[in-house]
Order: sequence, then structure tokens, then C-alpha cells
Amino acid sequence: MKNRIAIWVLFTIFGTGLSIGALAQSGASISAAPQDDEANSAAAMRDSLHDPRIVDQRPGRSWGMWDMGRPHPLQGTGAFDDHDPIGVAAGKLIPSDCSVNWIDPDTRKVFCFGSQASLVYFLAAPKRNEARAEKAWRTLKGAS
Repeated sequence: MKNRIAIWVLFTIFGTGLSIGALAQSGASISAAPQDDEANSAAAMRDSLHDPRIVDQRPGRSWGMWDMGRPHPLQGTGAFDDHDPIGVAAGKLIPSDCSVNWIDPDTRKVFCFGSQASLVYFLAAPKRNEARAEKAWRTLKGAS
């Protein structure tokens, strides 16, 4: 057992040494991303929409993976009674808990999705997909 550990340690040290030696010989350096002088400029500081240093504090945006046991804060507020709009447009009622959602910036309407794939598909043409879902929703609600 001691021999196995000793052999493992030697291979680990030898392998690490080879990796560092090859890196040094190639002239590459171990460093982080290149310095971006524009990153902390006054213009970048004013851009609060895309600034990763500013946390989104809108209601419903603080729900995380540790909150999986409780209802999402936006649940019950979504369009189409929290059903997936892509499913509604296809004539199917796919329930959602609003953990995957999108808020229309023009109308502030909340759309709840059953999956990330559905959200991505919806966002390819949100107005057209919303119109399709609205038309199908009227048909589905009239049928029930």
C-alpha cells in the first residue's frame, strides 16, 4: 500500500513538473483575462443594465436553487394562468411554476415557461408568439 502511494505521489509531482515545464518552454504565461481598461470607466459604471456588479432587485428575481421547496414569488401572476405560452400556442396546457419566466419590457406582462428551451424559442419572436398564444388561449378557454 505504501508503495502505491509513493508511486502515485511521484507520478503526480513528475506530471505537474512536465506540465509547468512545457508551459514555460512554450512562452505562454499563466494569467487571468487581459486587463480591460474600459471596464471601470465612467461610461461602464453608468451602464447599470449590463453591469454584473449590480444585482437585479426586481420582485421575483431573488428566488434561487435553495428555494426549490417553496412557490416562486411570481407564481399565479403569469399570463395564460401560468401556462407555457408556446404550449398554449400549440393548443396544449403545460403548467408552470414560473421559475423560468420573462417579463415583457413594454407591457410588464409576466410569461411563465415550462422549460428554458421554451423560453429561448419564445424570445426568437416574442410579439408573434404572444399573439399566437393569445389566439389559441381564447380558443382553449372557449372550449372549456
